[in-house]
Amino acid sequence: MNAVRFHGQNDLRYEKIPVPKIRPDLHEYLGGPSLCPTTPHPITGETVPLTFGHEFSGVVEDVGEGVSDYKPGDRVAIQPIIYCGTCGACQEGVPNCCYSNGFVGLSGWGGGLAEHIVVPTTTLYHLPDNVPLEIGALIEPLAVGWHAVKISPFKKGDAVLVLGGGPIGISTILALKAKGADKIIVSEVSRKRQEFAKRFGCHYVIDPTKEDVVQRCRELCDNQGVHVSFDCAGVQVGLDAAVQATRARGTIVNIAIWEKQCSITPNMFCFKERRYMGVATYQIGDFQEVIDAIASGSMKPHDMITQRIKLNEVEERGFKSLIHDKDNQVKILVEVGGGK
Repeated sequence: MNAVRFHGQNDLRYEKIPVPKIRPDLHEYLGGPSLCPTTPHPITGETVPLTFGHEFSGVVEDVGEGVSDYKPGDRVAIQPIIYCGTCGACQEGVPNCCYSNGFVGLSGWGGGLAEHIVVPTTTLYHLPDNVPLEIGALIEPLAVGWHAVKISPFKKGDAVLVLGGGPIGISTILALKAKGADKIIVSEVSRKRQEFAKRFGCHYVIDPTKEDVVQRCRELCDNQGVHVSFDCAGVQVGLDAAVQATRARGTIVNIAIWEKQCSITPNMFCFKERRYMGVATYQIGDFQEVIDAIASGSMKPHDMITQRIKLNEVEERGFKSLIHDKDNQVKILVEVGGGK
């Protein structure tokens, strides 16, 4: 079968690999391997080269022995977290924090950028009739924003700041809207991404190159600042502004995966009793809640798809578009098969 495989930094290859066999039910491209294992992964036992693709949906072709919840023809979204099930985090019900965790499409077990894949049924979620496959492929990034909002102290009526208007920033805006936020402020440099943020429901946009983010947030929020800031950018200057733009006893939520080390000034937290928390992808249940929100119409993510390409175009029109034309892209849909 055809697949897109990651071999190392700046090295994606569209190549033929064996079709996987059914078993009984049981930030990489530019920076080089960071999530993709260069030594055997503790759960999958695999190493690069690996098939890419952890945000995907598909149609069930066949099922293994003992599977009763799914049948050929079922349309599904795939929750790609790989976890051991035995470590302390898994035993405490937070497999997204598993001490050996990985991801389908990054750590082994195949990936969405291939014509076929075999995964455990624990990764599958049925898609309702009114949720098409192309939207099913958005469930994973949407679940990241949903989980961040859900686990944060945000409550209806709070003012929030979202740093960054990229895919995760937009996912966070959509989650906030679905949960009743009525004052969403976005800090974003790119004019195009500012427009995306407005389209998906933010109420105020700040260009940090032209306005003082801290001052503007205080002006919009009773001279105190926002209740919760969501960092979807992972940039030092943005984090510094977010801390000061957050009111006393407010919370800064880190969603971004940082490519470099950052620094914080503890006094900025101590004197205002602010809190800083990290979030890790999503928990069991978040996928279903996102699917339900889309099915009910309270979350409308369709416009996140800004381009559609074929499997053999992934590097040139996919990855390179996201690198060189990222301001005009949110999510690029790769059409692997002919499902609807």
